Amino acid sequence: MKRSAIVLLTALAPVSWGTTYAVTTEFLPADRPLFTGLMRALPAGLLLLALGRVLPRGVWWGKAAILGALNIGAFFPLLFLSAYRLPGGMAAVVGSVGPLFVVGLSALLLGQRPTARNLVTGVVAAFGVSLVVLKAAGALDLLGVLAALASAASMSTGTVLTKKWGRPEGVGPLALAGWQLTAGGLLIAPLAFLVEGPPPALDGRAVGGYLYLALANTAVSYWLWFRGIGRLSATQVTFLAPLSPLTAAVVGWAALGQALTPVQLAGMALAFGATVAGQLGTRGARTSRLGAGRFGAGRFGDARPRAGRLGAAAQLRTAPARTPAPTAGPRPGAERTS
Repeated sequence: MKRSAIVLLTALAPVSWGTTYAVTTEFLPADRPLFTGLMRALPAGLLLLALGRVLPRGVWWGKAAILGALNIGAFFPLLFLSAYRLPGGMAAVVGSVGPLFVVGLSALLLGQRPTARNLVTGVVAAFGVSLVVLKAAGALDLLGVLAALASAASMSTGTVLTKKWGRPEGVGPLALAGWQLTAGGLLIAPLAFLVEGPPPALDGRAVGGYLYLALANTAVSYWLWFRGIGRLSATQVTFLAPLSPLTAAVVGWAALGQALTPVQLAGMALAFGATVAGQLGTRGARTSRLGAGRFGAGRFGDARPRAGRLGAAAQLRTAPARTPAPTAGPRPGAERTS
């Protein structure tokens, strides 16, 4: 599959996440962020586990738990906490520094040196998002700001570790997403019941909203997200994140009747331009090829059969070059092919 197609498919994940706010406010019970996080994560994880029919083995029990805690179990509650305590779109603004976290963590954990282009692009993306979602408000809530920063740091760390650890041989992104969503949902479950009490009564609208969140917004989206992490660089993937608040603004305008000002339109242009620049400014294709043995170039993540075929073909092509001519010196080009 072409790299552009992989980027577009991965971008569907943050675009889907951008619809979460509208679905939550229009369809779901109010003031139940932990229960909503649980209903997003656990049913989706169990569904993907049933489809993948692969369980972790050995050290992957611990790795799946860590990734599930970072990408789901900690990220969901912190995200909802910041959204409830911060005014307007401040939570999205603070969370939009995620690409900068990933740039730093990639240097620390993956040995990828940050470039000035990535740093500038990350700042421009955060500034563009702020123009789109930030509204006039009073004093900021310190706990809300810290929760937003922690949620961005949690997801960024999970993204980089997912890239660093890859996935076991024979395990695809479907199973990897299922492991993490299930682990994260199991982490949220006791917290939701302790803090919020028994589940609320659900009407047809709420059931439909939770089904959408669990299936399209979570199961499919996280499968695409982890699939993208395996084939693109961590920086490329995280620079797609600004598409989430941009989608939320467009949905609010199209479905909820919220007007878009010229300043917001300018911010959307800046953030979208930074998203595109984030794809062009990293050597994703080279990183993906170097990591093919870890993340896999084939359907199930095992690149060795393809490498073996290529290696055998290369030996057949180069074998004549290693046999010198009986009366002359080495053929021209023999040195280049050996």
